[in-house]
Amino acid sequence: MSNNRVEKAAAGIESDVIDLTERLNVKADIDQELRLLEALLFAAVEPIDIETLRERMPENSDVAALLARLARDYSGRGVNLVHVANRWRFQTAPDLEHHLVDVKETPRKLSRAALETLAIISYHQPVTRAEIEDVRGVAVSKGTIDVLMELDWVRLRGRRRTPGRPVTYGTTDGFLAHFNLETIADLPGRDDLKAAGLLDPRLPKDFEMPTPIMPDDLTDEEDPLDEQEEPEFFEDFLSDDENE
Repeated sequence: MSNNRVEKAAAGIESDVIDLTERLNVKADIDQELRLLEALLFAAVEPIDIETLRERMPENSDVAALLARLARDYSGRGVNLVHVANRWRFQTAPDLEHHLVDVKETPRKLSRAALETLAIISYHQPVTRAEIEDVRGVAVSKGTIDVLMELDWVRLRGRRRTPGRPVTYGTTDGFLAHFNLETIADLPGRDDLKAAGLLDPRLPKDFEMPTPIMPDDLTDEEDPLDEQEEPEFFEDFLSDDENE
């Protein structure tokens, strides 16, 4: 009987050792996966989506959980791991930005026309040039649209199913990333803009702001752009003269 007890005790110890070894191996695997994920994010020249990360990580890695762990680990540090436009990137902690002003690249200053056009596209997309002009009350120049497209904040979506088939415009993931928005729905609403002094306090009570959306797919009112068309044909007959 004593021999049986000794054998059972030895078997139990052996089982515990095996379990401990497996747990240690799992922890080592997780640490290595975290290191690889961290390296991939640091090496990326632009925000990277979770599908691409899964392709680069070992098979069966729980990339979503690893991202959450890494974001938590960096939450109080000089750089943070953030999720913008359905992509992940490291960026300077917001409260430290003012210390880095002297080493930042000076941003390109947009004209009032460009800012107004960008705001209209952001809140009304998909939108045509004629619709932009209707909201602004003045014509939109080719140069204004060109600047926004060069910055990768605005893109051509398709063509409206109306006479003349005008081009429709929308914002890009680059727009979300630049303004640190996770989705287009994070744009400020009426109350936020009014509190910031960006809306006239004398607005009528029935004034309503559109809910911003950024559909990836074309809407029922849009046709796709023709593949054989060259980019210069997408200028939508804009005038070279800027009307402010």
